Amino acid sequence: MKKIILGLLTFIVFTTNAQVLSPTVQVNPKISATKLSLIDSVVNQYVKNRWLIGTSVIVVKDHQVVYYKGLGYADEKTKKPMAANALYRIMSQSKAITSLAIMQLYEQGKLNLDDNLSKYISSFKNPKVINEYNAKDTSYTTVDAKREITIRDLLTHSSGIDYTDIGSSKMSAIYNNANIPSGLGYFDANLVDRMTALGNLPLAHQPGEKFTYGLNSDVLGAVVEIISGMSLETYFNKNIFEPMGMKDTYFNVPSSKADRMPTVYTEKQQSIIEWPENFRKINSDYPLKNKTYFSGGAGLSSTAFDYAIFLDMLLNKGKYNGHQILSPRTVEVMLGHQLDFQKEGEDYFSLGFSVTSAKSAERNLRSAGSFSWGGYYGTNYWADPKENLIVLIMTQHTPNSHEDLKSKIEHIIYGSLLK
Repeated sequence: MKKIILGLLTFIVFTTNAQVLSPTVQVNPKISATKLSLIDSVVNQYVKNRWLIGTSVIVVKDHQVVYYKGLGYADEKTKKPMAANALYRIMSQSKAITSLAIMQLYEQGKLNLDDNLSKYISSFKNPKVINEYNAKDTSYTTVDAKREITIRDLLTHSSGIDYTDIGSSKMSAIYNNANIPSGLGYFDANLVDRMTALGNLPLAHQPGEKFTYGLNSDVLGAVVEIISGMSLETYFNKNIFEPMGMKDTYFNVPSSKADRMPTVYTEKQQSIIEWPENFRKINSDYPLKNKTYFSGGAGLSSTAFDYAIFLDMLLNKGKYNGHQILSPRTVEVMLGHQLDFQKEGEDYFSLGFSVTSAKSAERNLRSAGSFSWGGYYGTNYWADPKENLIVLIMTQHTPNSHEDLKSKIEHIIYGSLLK
């Protein structure tokens, strides 16, 4: 009898460890399906008013999908309905996956978070910081940086590296002169080569002294390629996507799945229009072009369900599908407070996410420790460890004059929770 009980317990432990999400919506007694259905009516009203073309929304509670729908249209012109499993250009949601890759290498003893970046990309040794800038001819003077950039600086966007095109005008001009890609769209270039070139350019500010959203995750992607000896695409597939069963996340979307990609929209005088060709230097068909510049900051496309798998792994202390993708302690470090210059009580940026502070949680619905981010084209997510809750709201629409829809959906979801 003891052997039978032990065998049963072993089976239960094994199957629990190997638990995976199912896209099939399930009933969970801790959240009201009736109240969640209010999402439909709110979104449909926005679509009717032409404030939104379409969206996919997924809600995961206690590792169960409790809501998963496509609403509105994937393409307004043809009235093609939005599918729940539509493939979205997730842009900056790529960053957290690149951070995960870095933390895997950290666990393997292949890098330290406080290593100087120049250990891996020598052009970043002896960095300079911009001092004076002449907008007429883009000339500039520099001063010596007080210290070198570290891996931790990159993970927290405190390195002083800015963005091309969407960053400050002076740094964007300097980067464009040196042919540094923004990572948004298609680039006929090599990641390590371009990030090496970036190392020869000045920083926007002293490393570690302030937050500047920039090409940090692209540089981290280059570090992954250098240490692993693989392209970032191959590394992600082998060490993240395949072990977790993320079958719809790509740098290069297969042509067989092209019809699952929604049309991208923007606004002109607050009226929605299709994204013009090469608008803001981005052709929206970039996921379908075979590329070798794998932007760790903005290059991926994915579905709401696939990205929910990634977030579910983090809520499950780094384990998913029977694989320990990251250790529980490393997940804690990844989500921990990192920046000394951020004010006490503010939401803070960890090693890849914005994290809700205790003070913020007193004023809003997300619990302290919830982590979130989004993407340039209008995709957003958050995961709430206290409620064991994951939400993704996916659109392809930027800028959006009616972003308040996402907060309304958030109110409905938290109002659906049953204690």
